[in-house]
This record gives sequence, C-alpha cells and structure tokens, in this order.
Amino acid sequence: MRRDAKIIWNKCLNIIKDRVEPLKFRSLFKPIVASDYNDPVLTLEVASDYICQTLESDYLDVLKYALVNVVGEHFKLEYSIVLDSANPNEGLHLKGDNSLNSKVDLGVNNVRTNGLKNPFEKQQNVVQIDSRLNPHYTLQSFIEGDCNRLARQAGLSIALSPGTTFNPLLIYGHSGLGKTHLAQAIGLEVKKNYPNKSVLYLTAHEFQTQFVEAQFRNEINDFIHFYQLIDVLILDDIHEFAGKPGTQKTFFHIFNSLHQSGKQIIMTCDKAPSQLEGMEERLLTRFKWGLPAEIKVPNFETRKKIVLNKTDKDGIVFDEDIINYVCKYVNSNVRELEGVLLSLLARSTFSPQTLTIEGAKEILANIVKHKDEKVTIDKIKSVVCDYYKLKPEVLERKSRLRAVVQARQLSMYLSKRYTNSSLSCIGTHIGKKNHATVLYSCKVVENMLVTDKDFKNQVEEVEKKLYV
Repeated sequence: MRRDAKIIWNKCLNIIKDRVEPLKFRSLFKPIVASDYNDPVLTLEVASDYICQTLESDYLDVLKYALVNVVGEHFKLEYSIVLDSANPNEGLHLKGDNSLNSKVDLGVNNVRTNGLKNPFEKQQNVVQIDSRLNPHYTLQSFIEGDCNRLARQAGLSIALSPGTTFNPLLIYGHSGLGKTHLAQAIGLEVKKNYPNKSVLYLTAHEFQTQFVEAQFRNEINDFIHFYQLIDVLILDDIHEFAGKPGTQKTFFHIFNSLHQSGKQIIMTCDKAPSQLEGMEERLLTRFKWGLPAEIKVPNFETRKKIVLNKTDKDGIVFDEDIINYVCKYVNSNVRELEGVLLSLLARSTFSPQTLTIEGAKEILANIVKHKDEKVTIDKIKSVVCDYYKLKPEVLERKSRLRAVVQARQLSMYLSKRYTNSSLSCIGTHIGKKNHATVLYSCKVVENMLVTDKDFKNQVEEVEKKLYV
C-alpha cells in the first residue's frame, strides 16, 4: 500500500502548498514521506520528534484540512521517526497501541505513536486537581448592578452549560471592580452543577512561571497536555502576557485545543481586547470569538447594595447617614469600599460606643480625602470647560463644533456619574437638553472610553480635577 500512500500524500502536499509559506513548505512538509496507507491509517515518515511537535503545534489545522479533502472525515495519522530517510528500515519506526477509534468533535482521529501527548485524542480519565477557587467568591455575594449585569448574567449562563455559550468569556475593567471575584464565582458554580468537571483558576503570572520552568526542564509537551485536559480554565490578568511571544504562542495552541473540544475559557483583563498592546493579532482575534464583558465602576445605588450586603452578612447595623456617606465618597472601586467597611466594622466590633457619622468621618479622615466637598453639575461644567479651554457658556449654545459637543457630552456623563441628579435635571443644566439626549451622550462617552485611549486619559485627568 506504499504506492497508495504516496499518491494520497502528494495530493495532500498540493493542498498544503497553497496554505503555508513557501520556505516552510520546502523545509518542513516536502521532506516528509508517506510510507504506508492501511485504510484508514496513513503513516508519515519524519526526520525527528521535533518535526512531530511542530506539526502538532503549528499545522494541525492545515493537515486536517488536506487529509479530510483527500481521504474523507474518518482517518488516523501515524508518525514514524526515521534516522535516515534514504533507508527507512535502518531508522526508528515507533508504533503504539493508542490508536483508539474515538470520535472527536473535529472529526479527526489523529494517532501519535512516539509517546507525545495527542491534543486530538479524547481523554477518558478525569483530571483530579485543586481548582484553587476561593470559596468566598460566590455569585450570591457578587452584587449585580448596571455596571456588571452583562458579565454576571453571562457567568450564570456558563455555569449552567459550560463550553456552549460565551466561549471564551473575557471580563475586563479597572482594578478592584470584582473581575477576579466573578471569574472564580463562575468556576464555583460549574463545580456545583458538574462535580466531575475539572476547573482550574490561576493568574497569567503563574502560567508564565510554569511555562518558563517547563521550557527549562524540556517538558513543554507535558505542560500543554495538562492544560488540554482542563474542562474550565480561568486565567486572571491576561494582559500580563503582553510582550511575551513564547508564552502567547503556547497559550494560543492551548486555547485552540480547549475551544475546539468545547471546553470553557474564562479570562480577566484590565483593558478591552481592542486596547491591548504587545499581543499577537491571532490571539486577540480569538479573545473576540466569545463575549468581551466590561465591569464598570458601580454607581451609588450598587455601592449601597454592596455595603448593605456586607453589613448584613456580618450582623452589624450602621445608621443610614453613615452608609450614604461611605457610598457617596468611596466611589473609585469595590476593593476600596470593602477596605473602608472593614475599618468601620472593626470600630463597631471593638468599641462600646455607638458609631456616629462624626465618628465615621474621623475614622475615615485619611481614606476619604474629600469628605466635605460636594461635586455639582456647575462644578463639572467648569472643570470640563477649563480642561478643554472653553467658556462654560458655550455649552448652552447650539454649537456643533466637535470640541463643544464633546465637552457637553462629557459634562453630562460626569454629572450622571458623580451627582445624584436625574437625567432631566442634568439636561436642563447643560444645554437645556432632554433626558434622551443626556442618555445618548452618556453612551457615546462610554463607547469612546473603550475605543479611544487618548480620550480615556483625558477623562481620567478631568476626574482628578473635580475634587481639587
């Protein structure tokens, strides 16, 4: 059947030739010889184990496409390493008994006979690992609001059916807003609903450290194979892969294998995919395959829900004026809010005196920097116009100049965020607009914050000046 093997492989080469770079084709594929074809097994002779690894890591899709077009969906692939391709009988022909005829989602039955792990081979065993999930990070303790509703609802959907919807899920936003909490909470829900599924949480830094160690020990194949067995992979702070091409390449192949096998991938990041720098384009493309879900700074109502949930959990009751004070002025992120609550809870627990608003202000004097300063719509207009070198009265005119329109929209956005004024009230004070115009302006600014890095930096500068 050697002749049939050569015919099949030559047809495959004609297809592969059009799908890879000429240099790669000549150096990698052309020297490969098809030594046997015993339906449905095609045996290829390669010069080294390194070539096997390269084929699996970089060209599995190309091989699959060619073989499916030549021999059909059902086939097996066997590699034979020969030391001297001119005389294969003197080489090392490695065979194995791992040619299980298992159905794989890709429609490929690819058999490796040289002992390396096969990413297309369906595993029968369940991986027993420590998920490394914090049991306190539950979905019940993750308070839902406008700032995170999309991300949380997507997490609920994943927990019910991991790997089928929103895969991958990329949760992004500034530090301290609950990305890690939500990602781990989804993992805990999956474990509750599917106890036999393997779930693993780790940071991008930990992944990078493991990758470097695996390289040093020449255990990259084992490293990749381990992650291919995970049912739900949760990777925190994916932006730390920036500028690390080796780690990105390895994760790219792990990502492909998990995704093609219907396994769930959850990642967190401090930026939207479009704003990530130092990342390979093919990796960024895959981040967008599923759902990028932003977590924003919680508004006053959501912050209040978080505080009430925390105090109720700890069995301590604060006066409402204390709660309102904390929620009004601790508004940058959830982590800072929880830190402030911890200070107040400690005082309430260890002091015999009832905590008053004056006592709370005293305790938080070094934390809440601007406790007595009130941000108004007029002050926001003044700060925005000063930043853009405009006179505040221009916002009241029906000007369509880009600078004026942008300043007006930003003033509306900041007024909605930093004051308790209604949309109608904000519109009345800024250009005599209706509530629909204010809502539209806020959405425009939110979209620009995601897509325009320079504008985002400008907004952050303006926000810093609100309390000066």
